[in-house]
Amino acid sequence: MAMLLCVAMVAAMAVGCGGGSDSSEGGDGGAKSDLNIGVFYYTYADTYIASVRTALDAQLDEMGVTYQDYDANNNQTTQNEQIDTAIQTGANLLIVNIVTSGSNDASTQIIDKAKAADIPVIFFNRAVEDEKSEEGTILGSYEKCAFVGTDAPEAGHMQGEMIGNYLVENYDKVDLNGDGTISYAMFMGQLGNAEAIYRTQFAVEDADKILEEAGKPALSFFDPANPDKYQVDQDGAWSATAANNYMTTNLSQYNEGNNNMIELIICNNDGMAEGAIAALNDKGYNTGDDKMIPVFGVDATDAAKKLIADGKMVGTIKQDAEGMAACIADLAQNVGDGKDLMDGTDDYNISENVPNKIFIPYGIYTGEE
Repeated sequence: MAMLLCVAMVAAMAVGCGGGSDSSEGGDGGAKSDLNIGVFYYTYADTYIASVRTALDAQLDEMGVTYQDYDANNNQTTQNEQIDTAIQTGANLLIVNIVTSGSNDASTQIIDKAKAADIPVIFFNRAVEDEKSEEGTILGSYEKCAFVGTDAPEAGHMQGEMIGNYLVENYDKVDLNGDGTISYAMFMGQLGNAEAIYRTQFAVEDADKILEEAGKPALSFFDPANPDKYQVDQDGAWSATAANNYMTTNLSQYNEGNNNMIELIICNNDGMAEGAIAALNDKGYNTGDDKMIPVFGVDATDAAKKLIADGKMVGTIKQDAEGMAACIADLAQNVGDGKDLMDGTDDYNISENVPNKIFIPYGIYTGEE
């Protein structure tokens, strides 16, 4: 009887200690992973970031790891507190979409937290170094650190190429008032953000180069009183609302009735493109017929792809959310396997100057792929 009772107690203890949800088990039914990951997003509200989150959640689910997503709601202090909480509750890997893009101070604080806990940190999507610092200053300060993102100027160059080629082919149609010059509006996502800076700069510079090579004049910003030649989301949220508000106000003064209509709209992301198109729709433009103001964005979100398919938007630059998530998952798997963070990454496009900086390539999307 005593022996039987002992066996029963041991069996009960084994069942009680087994625990763990199904999401902690590998896709092949293997042993549970020891990874406990904190994934920190600058905001859930960003359409592109939402697509990365969906793709990364799927990757981590398939890996069978424990993870927790955090929404900083565009507040760096909130994100720092979330990181502290994750570390205190057992996180052994940080995946960080930093709020304050391009801030050495913000990224250094996060690295210091990871160093103190002796855990790796993978930054993604948003720059961790300012433009004045030598490249790799931050990423080279901790051996258990890596970055997965994009080559910031590339999107601007591609967008400028796409816009320039479109205008050369459709110049007279786009030049609504026939004055020989294309009037444009530019919606910038965030001041100080490297991606926003380069997209704003090169989209216009590269388009101008193509126009001038074709014997056409350079683009002209619609508002001569604005020396910046862009309108920025003051909240740094790259939002459809900001672009919609700007465009609604713009159209009250710059329109076909006044013979000074904005003839081209360039946006740093597809969310802002959606907002601008909504404002145009209210005035009878871009509803899918011939009354069309060309609008260009970046990200190739599902919403933007539908706008392009419906004839309401011309093109966008694909930022590969699935590719970014897959790369982050590969690095996370290295951590889970006890390997170096950058082990087996030779097939990725790695920066020539910073060995732990991976670039996910952009691509032009006009609905033809």
